[in-house]
Amino acid sequence: MGGMSIFHWIIVLVVLAVYLVPAVRIVQKGGCSGWWCVLLIIPLVNIVFLWIFAFARWPSLRDR
Repeated sequence: MGGMSIFHWIIVLVVLAVYLVPAVRIVQKGGCSGWWCVLLIIPLVNIVFLWIFAFARWPSLRDR
């Protein structure tokens, strides 16, 4: 088991896209920057991210 081949990197990129694209859309609908979703890649930080955004007041909901 040497280094990762190009096939493995393609799988990694597809999994990241499947994971991050919906998260970016959700955060943007909430009125925040989609760049917050970069934190989802970091282990344990992604759990904190989830809890912060679950219980934070979203700017789009404040307008109602």
